[in-house]
Amino acid sequence: MESDMDRPIEKSTGWRLGHHWPLLAGGGVLVLAVIWLLTGSHAPTLRVSKDEITVGQVRLSEFKDYVRTSGQVVPIQVVQLAPEEGGIVREKVVEEGTMVRKGDVIVRLSNSTLDLQILNAEAELAEKQNMLRNTQVAMQQDKLSNMTEMAQLQMDTHRRQRAYEQNRQLYEQGLISREDYLQAEENYQLSEKKLLLVGNRLRQDSIYRTAQVDQMEDNLHNMQQNVVMVRQRKDRLEVRSAIDGELGLLDVELGQSISPGQKIGQINDLSSYKVQAEIDEHYIDRVRPGLTATLERGGHTYGLQVRKVYPEVRQGKFRTDFTFAGDHPASIRTGQTYYLDLELGQPQQAVIIPRGTFFQSTGGQWMFVLDKSGGKAYRRTIRIGRQNPQYYEVLEGLEPGEQVITSGYEAFKDNEILLLE
Repeated sequence: MESDMDRPIEKSTGWRLGHHWPLLAGGGVLVLAVIWLLTGSHAPTLRVSKDEITVGQVRLSEFKDYVRTSGQVVPIQVVQLAPEEGGIVREKVVEEGTMVRKGDVIVRLSNSTLDLQILNAEAELAEKQNMLRNTQVAMQQDKLSNMTEMAQLQMDTHRRQRAYEQNRQLYEQGLISREDYLQAEENYQLSEKKLLLVGNRLRQDSIYRTAQVDQMEDNLHNMQQNVVMVRQRKDRLEVRSAIDGELGLLDVELGQSISPGQKIGQINDLSSYKVQAEIDEHYIDRVRPGLTATLERGGHTYGLQVRKVYPEVRQGKFRTDFTFAGDHPASIRTGQTYYLDLELGQPQQAVIIPRGTFFQSTGGQWMFVLDKSGGKAYRRTIRIGRQNPQYYEVLEGLEPGEQVITSGYEAFKDNEILLLE
């Protein structure tokens, strides 16, 4: 009987496939996964040279809420020259660029029609004055005549009263007839009635004549005022300066016909200056009077303040006037261009990124963010808040320390991943 030690040992000739197929399957999947990741076939990918892009750093820093704009220097006040009376230019007293004082004559006009109106008004006034004097003389004569008539009636009434009283006594004594007594009484009563009626008439005439004279005097006063006003119109043929300043424009020629209210020039008040700037309509709801601004000129910083915001928007911009809060540059001149930094709010801590042309393609809704190795950039959704000339404020999507591509995205099209070489 053979023992176990005497049994021959069979040599293994290789491993069996059935025992090791799970390892083979797992290895194949791993190889396929590596190939899939390397080829990047899961998302649109574009190879980009690092020299063709600009990379910016995401930072947590102080965000200054301001906008930079340019404006032109203009006088603090401009007064238009427009004659109240029309006429022909007879004389140009001063030329453009001349400093004038308030009340100085700038242009003299002539108006023959106005001269004729003055003569007619003066002649009509003289006629009314003569008429008033004649009326006053006639009324004085009537007054004397009425006073004479009244005196005569009073005397007649007194006589008839005396005759009546004498006849009454004689009648009571039986010396005269009743008829004579009654006639004397009737004559006296008639005279009293006539005296009363004439007195009433004279009072009414006096009231009427007084009202007539008052009306004529009012008319005469109005005519005198009319003559004064017409003469003042002649004074307005001299166009004068309303303020102290510089004659900045005078658009008239000798012999030219000027209409009333026609703009012929302007006076520039150079006692101070303001800056007129055009600001993008994006900020129209945030710009208001009282906001401060600064400008750099000749190594000095000058403060300004928003004086007026014009409501009209033209070609995507609205106009704003700035005045100097203190001193202005010594070399300031009308027409100069200054660059202003208008403060829209107080500085605050925020996540910021440098401004770049990427915003034109994305509208601030997404960016390409570099991975830690710097070899790839992935498209990521973000949200941009405020902006100033240097930085954008990032509200969502980015963290301080990350790097983003800030240059233009026109060449990237719809790719999701960029391979940076």
